[in-house]
Amino acid sequence: MTPVLDDMVSRPGSTVSLLRTVVGLYLRDAGGWMPTRALLELMAALGVPAPQTRTALSRVKQRGVLAAVTRGGRPGFALADGAVPMLERGDRRIDRPRSMGPGDDWCVIVFSVPEEERERRHQLRRRLRWVGCGTVSPGVWICPDFLRDEVLGILADLALADRAVLFTTRGLPTAADLPEAIGQWWDLEHLAALHRDFVEKCSAVPGAVPGAAPAPTAGTFADYVRCIDHWRPIPYLDPGLPPGCLPADWPGTESVALFRGIRESHAGPSAAFVREVLSPELSRVLPADGPSRP
Repeated sequence: MTPVLDDMVSRPGSTVSLLRTVVGLYLRDAGGWMPTRALLELMAALGVPAPQTRTALSRVKQRGVLAAVTRGGRPGFALADGAVPMLERGDRRIDRPRSMGPGDDWCVIVFSVPEEERERRHQLRRRLRWVGCGTVSPGVWICPDFLRDEVLGILADLALADRAVLFTTRGLPTAADLPEAIGQWWDLEHLAALHRDFVEKCSAVPGAVPGAAPAPTAGTFADYVRCIDHWRPIPYLDPGLPPGCLPADWPGTESVALFRGIRESHAGPSAAFVREVLSPELSRVLPADGPSRP
């Protein structure tokens, strides 16, 4: 079974990205399959015309996330083989953003890939960046130790496990000032811009406070999906560095709190809207309080 990579290519807000977010939020809780009609209706609630949705379905299918499956004479889409582990990784990242404490361990990745395997070397560096690793030097990368399993998975997928050594360390192997080094290893300005953009786009969502659940309407669903879509890349690229390594005005704290508030207020009503869109025989599988994943 070929592993499906986390989708870090599609621009948040694009049709493909919105469709991927809808799939990640609702397809598993709908039994792993939805009729095409329902997917078109859900995307229409997001302001996407049917022709654009059909094109996006084709692209997501080509990426190995969906497979066209007819059930009971109804055309639809199911999760493709290999897509579930990718979505489960997304659950851990997106739903439960983590952050290092001051005394937590780091993982240092040292690898050497020869020039004749430069394409695999390029893929390794790209995927390490996707999961939030920082670049100490071309062959030395670093991340919180809680990302070790994801790094090991990348090395296994690329058949490069024998070309890398991983070290766990509580103190960092550098004599430089730590905040200055962190600023060289990660693009903190870019990460901060992602957090600020999320806050700017989603802080005005109606009812985005705990305990203030909005009505289960198409508008509520659209607000929720668009906010999750904007949030989705952030916990991949931002590894959750310790507060002492970050600028004093770091916007991540506000961003994470806003995300959690929107999840609490909008997940249930949005799932209720999806139940209304799905046919009666499918609607019973969506829990009333939103997707079953935490």
